[in-house]
Amino acid sequence: MSKIQITALIMIILYMVATVFVGLFASSRQKKKSSKQSNEDFLMASKSLGPLALAGTLFASNTGGASTTGIATNVYGYGLSASWYVIAAGIGFILVAFIAPYFRRSQSSTVPEIIGKRYGKKSHILTAITSIGALFLATGAQIIATASIISVVTGIDYKIAAIITTAIVIVYTMFGGYKSVTAANMMHVLFITVGMTIAMFIMVNNKDIGGFSALFDKARTVSDASGKNLDFLSMVKIGAPTILGYVAMYFMTFPTGQEIVQTFGSAKDGKTAKFGSFIAGGLSAVYAIVPAIIGLIAYACIDGYASAGAQKNALADATITFTPPIIAGIVLAAIVAATMSSASGNMIGTATMFTNDVFRPYINKGKHDDQKEVKISKIVMVTVGIVGLVVALTASNIIAVMMGAFALRSAGPFAAFIMGLFSKKVTKNAGFWSIVTGTVVAAIWIYGLKSPWDLSAIVPGGIAAFIAIFLVTAVENKAGVKPAPPLELDEK
Repeated sequence: MSKIQITALIMIILYMVATVFVGLFASSRQKKKSSKQSNEDFLMASKSLGPLALAGTLFASNTGGASTTGIATNVYGYGLSASWYVIAAGIGFILVAFIAPYFRRSQSSTVPEIIGKRYGKKSHILTAITSIGALFLATGAQIIATASIISVVTGIDYKIAAIITTAIVIVYTMFGGYKSVTAANMMHVLFITVGMTIAMFIMVNNKDIGGFSALFDKARTVSDASGKNLDFLSMVKIGAPTILGYVAMYFMTFPTGQEIVQTFGSAKDGKTAKFGSFIAGGLSAVYAIVPAIIGLIAYACIDGYASAGAQKNALADATITFTPPIIAGIVLAAIVAATMSSASGNMIGTATMFTNDVFRPYINKGKHDDQKEVKISKIVMVTVGIVGLVVALTASNIIAVMMGAFALRSAGPFAAFIMGLFSKKVTKNAGFWSIVTGTVVAAIWIYGLKSPWDLSAIVPGGIAAFIAIFLVTAVENKAGVKPAPPLELDEK
């Protein structure tokens, strides 16, 4: 390995050790405050998060492999407009801020629990299955990103890197719980935003690049292997349907994504949930251009790089090539921060759904047993890590994996969730059939039609789900079927 690779590797290892230490330290402090740790303490941080901790956790949970290495890779196909993937997330957080207080006020820990309270057992089980399955895929995407960085830096086999990554994420998540994750996320946010931004400016001002003007001049001349100009500086190349699809995807997936809903549910109160969501939205929108610029540097300034097509290691290669060893270590540690925090959030979310929506009501016959549930939660986290590892070893396109996961978990439940909050007339069957319809349409759009027009499957799936819930509700209301019981919301 070269000097820069050795330095970067040392910093990544130190960062991983620091992450585990911070997480376990925060968890031990939480345990000292309570003689006996409940499952809510373990999985919901005792519902104590303030606005900054909440915003940091929201941002870190959403800013994973797709939002860092994925964007840099996609600069090849979409230019700087690849950044819309994260800009849209910022817009999504701002839109969701207006309904964020309802997550806290619903007195629920999971999305399936909210759905089940309004629509009954069938909808509860179906939503739990689709949500858990989606988080398996999402965890795999984060392992892909982290392992690819470690592989580039060290030269070790990608599969070995994936195994190492999975083991570390499991350890600090399983033994620390959600308090561990939120504490480590504050460190992650600092590295992701400040570290990567500083590194971007250092890269741009490298003598071999010569500043932003020189970078953009080089980018304007880059062509693919056939001689076609790649139009790297475009902010609209990705297309309006894709941009609108991203915004719709985030607006629909945040209210139905367990890692996000669980964070909102861990807020001190509804106002904190709303304010924290606004902060996370602004931070996401501003940060979005950073990985896109780093990807642009790789394709425009590394000789022959663009002629080889889209490359999943674009961000790492640009960093290794154009920064001093210490800065390279900071950038790559920041990517590790992003992916580890997202993977941890996915593990916690899956464990929460399984214990609350499968184990307690259906396996343990409705009995609440904190000690047993904490053990089950840890077992589920290990399982999620293993399944995520399998996904990482069999797939490679991070954004494609994430888009599929988002669509399959949210296209169906979103209509039922929104109508469940705001409609007094909606019926149980309407909720169930909207979940089925939205999920099936999304699956057909992805796997049957291969996502035409690059439009996220969450859009047609969500539209179909709303049509289904309105039609079934109208028919059943006319037939005299009673509406589903309303949700009981806390006043805070």
